[in-house]
Amino acid sequence: MSRQMPFPSDLDLPISSDVADSADAGPLRIGGFVPLTTIDYPGELAAVVFLQGCPWRCRYCQNGALIDPSATPVIAWSQISAFLERRRGLLDAVVFSGGEPTLQSALPAAMTEVRGLGFKVGLHTAGSVPKRLARLLPLLDWVALDIKALPEGYPAITGIPQSGEAAWESLSLIQASGVQLEVRTTVMPQWTALDLATLAAALAQQGVRRYAVQACETRHALDPLLSPSAIPLAQLAGAINPASFDRFVLRGH
Repeated sequence: MSRQMPFPSDLDLPISSDVADSADAGPLRIGGFVPLTTIDYPGELAAVVFLQGCPWRCRYCQNGALIDPSATPVIAWSQISAFLERRRGLLDAVVFSGGEPTLQSALPAAMTEVRGLGFKVGLHTAGSVPKRLARLLPLLDWVALDIKALPEGYPAITGIPQSGEAAWESLSLIQASGVQLEVRTTVMPQWTALDLATLAAALAQQGVRRYAVQACETRHALDPLLSPSAIPLAQLAGAINPASFDRFVLRGH
């Protein structure tokens, strides 16, 4: 891993799971907003709110600008709330993405407000803080969870010890909640077909029913030394049995 990448010690990241949730969505630190998308919540017209801050440094991360939790917000929650009020009956859902959105203590208040406006609520998360995720699950209709590897393979991707244990704990929490779930894996360039098939089999055994495998885009990756895979995604995924899942898709191949 290149030392050009920021390491956790470079930033003061608010990752404690014991921080009390805010009763007000106003302090939400927002790094981006997409007013309409058809791809970020399956089957729904959605808006996406990108939140600042992430405790991990994934080598293939494409949203490096969202890592710093202290970055100046690009839009206020009050503006998004006003926008959503005008889109009632036109949009179906609001997705909170990042960064790692579960880090922010104002997120539950924002989700509650969104539900009050009549929208479904979606979440994109890496599952880095399971205790915070658990508090959000009653407010959620759908979750896209990044599972990056088997637990022991996480530090080589995230740069953070024991990050895999947190992610797989989050997977179990979501499954137990009954919230609709899609698990996603971005394939590291040096992986073999056996590496990917082993992970897919473990997820199927865990009870995952919807699984998406994504190509790794390296041109704007956080790690500038990450090289593209020499093997096409479809070839890497060839050993996965699609029948192991209710829905299995390849993206970016």
